[in-house]
Formats: sequence, C-alpha cells, structure tokens
Amino acid sequence: MMERVKVFYSLIDFSMKKNISICILFIFFYLSGYGQVDTVQHINDHKELTDSLPGYSNLTPVYQDSSASMPFKHKKTGVYQLNPTVDVPVIAVGTGWSLYAFTKIYKKGASTEQQILGLKTSDINAFDRGGVHPYSQSLDNISYVPFYAAMPLPFVFFLTGEKTRHDFGTLSILYWETMSVTGLFGTGGTYFVDRYRPYAYSPETPMDQRLNQNAKNSFYAGHVEIVAASTFFIAKVYSDYYPESNLKWAVYGFAAAATGTMAWMRYEAGMHFPSDILLGTSMGALSGILVPQFHKHKLIKNHDLGFVPFTNEQGKGIALYYK
Repeated sequence: MMERVKVFYSLIDFSMKKNISICILFIFFYLSGYGQVDTVQHINDHKELTDSLPGYSNLTPVYQDSSASMPFKHKKTGVYQLNPTVDVPVIAVGTGWSLYAFTKIYKKGASTEQQILGLKTSDINAFDRGGVHPYSQSLDNISYVPFYAAMPLPFVFFLTGEKTRHDFGTLSILYWETMSVTGLFGTGGTYFVDRYRPYAYSPETPMDQRLNQNAKNSFYAGHVEIVAASTFFIAKVYSDYYPESNLKWAVYGFAAAATGTMAWMRYEAGMHFPSDILLGTSMGALSGILVPQFHKHKLIKNHDLGFVPFTNEQGKGIALYYK
C-alpha cells in the first residue's frame, strides 16, 4: 500500500500539483464561509433571560434601542470560529510539506549489510534499549487497519450529532488543520532524522527486512500520532459541544484506548522505540486538543457574561449576569 502511494505521488507533475493546490484553497474558502454561518446558538430572548435574574420582579430594563448590542439580542455564536488569515497558511504549509516529505522519507536508500551488522544494542539509550523486538509482519499489517480507520472517523462523528452536523463545514476545516499540523511535525521528524527501527537491531529479523530503507524511519511513531490526533480531536470537540454530558470522559477514554492499542501494536511489531511512541502520542494528542481550543469563542463572545441595566424603586443600576 505504501509503495502504491509513493508511486502515485511521484507521477503527479507540477501542473497537476498546482491545480490540486488551487482546488484545496477553493474548498477551504467555501467551507470557511459556510462554517461561519451554519450554526447559530441563540441567546434567550429578553423575557426568558431576565426572568432568571434574582428579584427580577423589581427590575425594569431601561434601554429602548433594539439595534443596540444588548446581551439578549440574538447573535451567531458557533462553538468555533475560523480565522482565514491564520488557518489558510497553516493548512497550506502543513499539507504541502506533508505531501512533499511523504515522497522523500521512503527514498532514503537501503542500508548495507555491514551497516546493519554494525548496529549494537549497547548504543541505544537505556530507556529505549528494552524496545528491541524482532519484526512482526502480522502486527505491522494489522496496525494499518485502525490507522486508516482513524482518519475518516471524525467525519462520521460530525454527522451523528445534530449540533456537529450543522457545523460540518467548520469542523471539517478544523480537522484538516489538525492533520496538517500533525503531518508537518510527524513527517518532519522522519525526514530529518534517520533512526533505525528496533527490529533492525534484532538478529531474529530477516536480513532483507533489516536492509529495507523503511528501517531508518523509527523517529517518530507516525501511526500512533495519527490515531491520537484523530481520536483526541473527537473527544475535544464532543466535550466542547456537550460540556454537561458525562459521556465526554468515556470519549476521552476511547481516545486513550485507541491510541494505546496502536502504540502496543507498533511496539510489539518492532517498529518503534518507547520514546518514539511517547513523542507520537504527545504530538498527536496535543494537536487534536489544542487546534480546536485555539478556535473556541471566548466567553464574552458567547454572551455568557454580560450586564443588564435596570431601574426600580430604589434607583437605577446594572445587574451582572452569567449564563
């Protein structure tokens, strides 16, 4: 599968890449415009809001200008807000670099038998030394199942909930940006660092596998990073859309379990050292959580905090409310 992907990208000429880039930017701007207006979280009307204030029976609002920006005027306040001046460059750079680096990290050249025989476990740091395992083709192949399943999983999640379904455009762009950031660091690490996989140190691994150029791509765990980014992105979005739901901890638990399962398979297959896996887990989880977090509306923008001017028998004043 990986070889087919490499051949596919190598056949893409410059003009085709340019057309793809234009299409990507068009889709982004289209979804960005759609995402900004698709979901409206309405603030309660004047009666419902003010009735919830203590002692409202003695309060009389004093403003009359309906065009004024008052706290209980209906506003469009999606959970996340896109910023094209930041998001477009991040997505373009992350996506562009990932596509480029992906075609290079599998062209590092095969090792010589002398180089492989010269590898010593004593040269591995103490923390990673116990991670040397012979290559397991079965676990390696099986690990691609959750790897490929994790990437489209957020789109399935978007469509299952009413709130997320209406915000499909915005959430899709946020997920694209999350994967762009993930790919930028993940492929960057593999591109710039040649680190032999644990199985290359094991004499139980067939020599042809140890000589393979892919044996130099241990740093760092890309499969684990992708699964972590995808599942923790789902957990973060779910907790932001349904903050009162007790299921949000179960969703975070699912993300941790899925990432941990992938980490175990890649470790037992002899594909990555513990430090590679820990870094991949951290980078993926951080991308999945922080990208949505940086796009959240602030509390004041959601009109959850505000002031209500009033007058009563004791005089005039301003009531602070938090909803």
